[in-house]
Amino acid sequence: MDRTRLQRLCERAQSDRWKVPPEVFSNALERSAEKAFSGKTPSETELDRYFDSLHLADLALACACAMGREDAWDHFVREFRPGMYRSADAIDAGGAAREIAQALYAELFGLKERDGIRQSVFRYFHGRSSLATWLRSLIAQRFVDRHRETRKLEPLPDEGSAAPLRATAPTIDPDRARFVAAMRTALAGAIAALEPRDRLRLACYYAQEMTLAQIGTLTREHEATVSRALARTRKAIREHVEHRLRDEQGFTKAEIEECFRSLVDDAGNLDLDEWLTSPSRLGIGEGGRKKPGADRSMSEDLS
Repeated sequence: MDRTRLQRLCERAQSDRWKVPPEVFSNALERSAEKAFSGKTPSETELDRYFDSLHLADLALACACAMGREDAWDHFVREFRPGMYRSADAIDAGGAAREIAQALYAELFGLKERDGIRQSVFRYFHGRSSLATWLRSLIAQRFVDRHRETRKLEPLPDEGSAAPLRATAPTIDPDRARFVAAMRTALAGAIAALEPRDRLRLACYYAQEMTLAQIGTLTREHEATVSRALARTRKAIREHVEHRLRDEQGFTKAEIEECFRSLVDDAGNLDLDEWLTSPSRLGIGEGGRKKPGADRSMSEDLS
């Protein structure tokens, strides 16, 4: 990689904070570009545009954690592990998803070594989404995979049983890309149409992971009022999205439901910071971070 470009990207990522060597960060950037362009040869302009779109600080942190940097790992544990567990509990309150999150946590640390190199799952993070979004997506996908494996082991119903056999869902949906694109466009429009105060509550709750009480302090509302306002906003978003898909895209009711499912399945590239105004730009500091507790995912509330 060009030295000038690498230096600029390292500075943006603040990779020196975690003592990530330039060559290590360069390798991570090159792997990310190879994955994104799938063997094509991008122009220099395309490369610069792609690298500038990445979550560089998260990528540098992932590199440092994969290397076993103790300060980076401590930061990850403090800032990201609680969110992993909240996401797992939102997926399955019974604890199965939390078990997956705990197992993933060990894989992220890199307990196994090969040829003296830690085999950390962090090496699969390419920075195209935020680290928090990528972790949520991993947990959700592994939960689905485990559920599918469990279903394979379930015995068939007895002959004459009223219990029906469910058809296996198709593994490839040719309309999936169309549904995802339409859903993202409609969702972005719905969020953009919100009143600033409603968008601020969403940003505080989902992007900054603040508690209802903390949001109430900011907006000078009782936490029960914040909760009701969030529920009302989520309902308004869904109605807006359904209206756009139905009236502007001409989707049927079944296709609209498939659009919602498609967004959940392809949540890896979904980053709410793309659409929500970050509270940090409004003067909310790190003290406003949400403490571990109950959570609701945006996809859960919309689907």
